[in-house]
Amino acid sequence: MEINDLSPAERRVWEAFPRGDGVDFRDRPDDSSADGAGWGPERTVRAEVIRALLLGSTPAEEGRVAGIKVKGAKIVGDLDLRYAVVDHPVRLRDCWFERAPLLYGAQLRALVLGYSTLPGLTAATLRVEVVLRLSCCRVTGPVRLQGARISGGLFLQGAEIGPLTGEEEAEPALQLNHADIATDVIANDLTVHGQLRINGATVGGQLNLDRARLLAPGGTALHAETLTVGTDLRAMRAQLHGRVNLTGSRIPGQLNLAYARFVNPDGVALRASSCVAGEVWLRECETIRGAVNLRRSQFDLLHVPPETWPEQIRIDGLTYRTLAPHLPPEQRLPALEREESGYLPYAYEQLAAAYRTAGDEAAARTVQLAKLRRHRRTLPRHGRAWGLLQDGTVGYGFRPLRAAGWLLALLLTGAVAFGTHPPQPLKQGEAPDFNAVFYTIDLMLPIVGFGQESAYAPSGWHQWLSYLLIVTGWILATTTAAGVSRSLQRQ
Repeated sequence: MEINDLSPAERRVWEAFPRGDGVDFRDRPDDSSADGAGWGPERTVRAEVIRALLLGSTPAEEGRVAGIKVKGAKIVGDLDLRYAVVDHPVRLRDCWFERAPLLYGAQLRALVLGYSTLPGLTAATLRVEVVLRLSCCRVTGPVRLQGARISGGLFLQGAEIGPLTGEEEAEPALQLNHADIATDVIANDLTVHGQLRINGATVGGQLNLDRARLLAPGGTALHAETLTVGTDLRAMRAQLHGRVNLTGSRIPGQLNLAYARFVNPDGVALRASSCVAGEVWLRECETIRGAVNLRRSQFDLLHVPPETWPEQIRIDGLTYRTLAPHLPPEQRLPALEREESGYLPYAYEQLAAAYRTAGDEAAARTVQLAKLRRHRRTLPRHGRAWGLLQDGTVGYGFRPLRAAGWLLALLLTGAVAFGTHPPQPLKQGEAPDFNAVFYTIDLMLPIVGFGQESAYAPSGWHQWLSYLLIVTGWILATTTAAGVSRSLQRQ
């Protein structure tokens, strides 16, 4: 391409390229690229001119770094750099693109498209040595970055992508699946009308989605299966309309979803099954609208207030070391009743273990007692009757003082009744002196013998009272032994 074939605007870009100088076509600093369709020829640059500079042999001036640095241009035609190897940085800020740039398989030093308006971006398997910036871009079509390799960071903060129209509606609005970003993905304040797909991707540093708006009602807003991040995944105060799928992800630091809003009332709002994460924060979230699936996941810390849980949860196999905030078990236990599969013994054991880790043995015992009461509801009628008896007498072994209370009450009843009306001795002159207290103990405790029961025979209603004491004593002894045995097994 000869310089004589260029318009005045293109000639400015051509002449600035060897020096790496910037060319600013904006009338004022706050010009919006959204108005670019109406810009005239004084701001119009053909995409083929930019391509010719990047792939041509124009040398850099001595002591300078050649490159494209343009602001506020209207770029018309196809910027086709597919499979190209570009050694120069490309900075096209505040620009309006007539057509989506084609960067499939390209190798670039750096690409900056901040604050620009584009009808899409096709850059699957792109290689970028330094950085890719799409900050505050307005993209009306799909952004395809699947399989991209970026040695630096990816910046998407403040960008808005979609909504897609026509045939494009069936595909994700932003595709980063199987991408490899060496440092961070900064996407705070990002808005995506459609699906953000990042499954199978590797992020060497942090993935930041703070205050992001991922809008896919009835579909999948965030598809991040088997995602691996080096530190944290943040989505504080994010608006997540549609399913959030983090199945199989690996997040060694924080999965910080504090203040986020999950909305998918007709399906699963948060699916994080088979995940491994250091800390999971759901602090100050609204009640999740939709089901939550955390099956088989492993967390070091799970910070979730009771009011955040939805009406249906799936936590079979969920493991956590610490549960925060530290609350009485009466506030935590109702959530276990919402398990879709019904009674899960492991869920109670895990909650009890978390209380033990926090040093709250009393709370752990309360959870164990709740587990047995919940289990009782699954038993046949006779099993429920025996369970009620154990619960009422000794609290399944977790309330041993109940047995002492029952024994004391029965002892006082028997001592008063038999002390007022002593029974007759079986053999006059051979019976030991009558003692109402020890006679009652003889009746109630089958393994204790003071010689009182065998020497005296009550009559009338006192005889029925003696039968009651004998039966009650056997029941208390049996249930206490069962409770003690259960406690020893837990130890």
